[in-house]
Amino acid sequence: MRLFTTFVFLVFLKTTFSQQAEIVYDNNDIRISYQGRNIFKATLTGHTGAYSFLQQSQKISGATYQVITITTGNFTSFDMKGIVTGDEESITCESEPADEKIKVVRQVAGKSFSLLNNAVYNRREDWLLSCDRNSSKVIITPAENNTYQLLVTGWEIVIRFLPQYFQKHRGLKYFNPASYSVWEKPVAGWCSWFAYYDKITEEDIRKTADVLSQKLKPFGLDYLQIDDGYQQTPIGLPDTWLTPNKKFPSGLQSLAHYIEGKGLIPGIWTNVSFADSAAAFKNKNLFVQNNARYPALGNWVGYIMDGSKPATIKELISPVYDGLAKDGWRYFKLDALRHLKYEGYNSYRNFFDSKHYDRNEAFRNVVKEVRKQIGKDNFLLACWGIRPELTGIVDGCRIGNDGYSYAGLAQYNSYNNIIWKNDPDHIVLSDKEAYRSCVATSLTGSLFMLTDKPEKYENSPLIEAARRSLPVLFTQPGQVYDVDPSRSSLIQMADVEMSGSGPRPFDAGTTTTTGLFSLEISKPFENWLVLGRLDERDKIISFKDLGLDPEREYLVFEFWTKKFSGSYKDYFEPGTIDTLYGCQVFCFREKKDHPQLLATNRHISCGGPDLLNVSWQSRILSGMSETVSGDPYILYIFEPENFTFEKLVSENSEVMSNEKSGQIRKITLLASQGGVINWEIRYR
Repeated sequence: MRLFTTFVFLVFLKTTFSQQAEIVYDNNDIRISYQGRNIFKATLTGHTGAYSFLQQSQKISGATYQVITITTGNFTSFDMKGIVTGDEESITCESEPADEKIKVVRQVAGKSFSLLNNAVYNRREDWLLSCDRNSSKVIITPAENNTYQLLVTGWEIVIRFLPQYFQKHRGLKYFNPASYSVWEKPVAGWCSWFAYYDKITEEDIRKTADVLSQKLKPFGLDYLQIDDGYQQTPIGLPDTWLTPNKKFPSGLQSLAHYIEGKGLIPGIWTNVSFADSAAAFKNKNLFVQNNARYPALGNWVGYIMDGSKPATIKELISPVYDGLAKDGWRYFKLDALRHLKYEGYNSYRNFFDSKHYDRNEAFRNVVKEVRKQIGKDNFLLACWGIRPELTGIVDGCRIGNDGYSYAGLAQYNSYNNIIWKNDPDHIVLSDKEAYRSCVATSLTGSLFMLTDKPEKYENSPLIEAARRSLPVLFTQPGQVYDVDPSRSSLIQMADVEMSGSGPRPFDAGTTTTTGLFSLEISKPFENWLVLGRLDERDKIISFKDLGLDPEREYLVFEFWTKKFSGSYKDYFEPGTIDTLYGCQVFCFREKKDHPQLLATNRHISCGGPDLLNVSWQSRILSGMSETVSGDPYILYIFEPENFTFEKLVSENSEVMSNEKSGQIRKITLLASQGGVINWEIRYR
């Protein structure tokens, strides 16, 4: 007698919950469709009797949860084989952290094949489909045409479907991904603030442009952004922004053209403060008003521009950004936004309530106009602190306080290149932090802005930290949860704060729960993993915790010291961090039975931006690489004992050296003009 009966559940899109998926179970086949499109189909196998198929849908705090549980009733293992269909912005990922696992911030360049993945996130429609790992083994493999092969084995299989994942489950009310795409181009450059503060001059900018174009532009640094110090004071009417002070005698248009002439993209800082009291009282109808019907005043923001009034937008916002865009500026850092929101619109909530106007919409109106005037092809950075109200308008967000901190890259890792580009603030190439800051920023695909005086780039060896971390690859998160959720879990508090004088509980902090940042790189010819280790809290690195197969053998190479650590299974002990660098960067490549490329010296990803192709065929290891003019290009080759080097052939480059130590061959090539080179190593 069968203890369980097959259940069929039909949940239709146009019934009670319009955002639900339709789930159909029939004859051991499962189908899920969402918004009229099939996104999942699977078949249950491995059990001769009936399956218990249970499903429920529920809303909690506005978020819809659809859960399916499948069992056999006798704890016997069975399989579910299926296909998940996403769109061009879908990714494979982890939906939640595993127990007793070291904490690693994961980013991916390309398609992810990590064994940690248990979910597919479809950004365009903002849904997450996952399978629990506590009672089953889950393997998700990217296939063609935005599909993913799914294999789940266990005695109990739990499927979860979460529609409106970031919008409802993560509390980002304004997240409408169908209306915009994230900025995919690298954003790496220089900002004047910590180098010169508000003492910056036109001559400083011109000199910096000269140096950057020679020393860092060839490696992937593209932007030069002038910060506070060029504008007239007190700031207020549009002309105070458009006509600079006497330190900039040639004007902003001339300066933008000079920067562009050096091959760099001109960037400029502005803010949404208004400090000119005479102008504010003369035009008081353009400002939020206090109880006395005078322009309201707030710390750090001055007189509060009223974003609910079209006249304010037209007279105070539009001319500034229309003018700057016409002058040639293409990167815009928009500052004091937290103060406009907290000291401004939150503090004077009654002003907007009396007009029956949503104060968040008034806030968004200001930034929407900036976006409208500069256009979608120019980068817009919100500054500073988390700004959930501006989701979909800005391209990047300064997630923390003034001063660089990699902690925020673990506290908001799931946002990066899904919601916007995370900005951890400007990088100072100091003896203590240069390498760590560059590594964390580059491996996470975040906004990368240096901020030293140009002399450092001419004279200091610390420039290598930046050169080897540029360009920044376009990455997407390997997790749709935050590794350190202590900040993002409080994001709703942004709507009640009335002071932005310092970091709020939800702004990215300066300390966090991990110092491990991994980047999975997937190319048509190879898939490998890079791990940045910024401190020594984790003494043993489990391959399973990195998403690698613990049964397979991996070659491990440390990038900064250029040391081959050896070949390992199951786990790896990284050892002591060299104090010269303050961090380690390890490359993990699966060991082959023939000579193979271990790493290159071009980039901390051990080949991410430079390797265009690598192949092994007929005892020939060959490759195609993108090189920098005049920069020695080094190949590190692992050679098994039963292979003998015969010949090295290189096109478009000169062989500077070819030497071997142990099982590692080091080949140094030099392409005087840079560009693509071909290399070939023959064995017998």
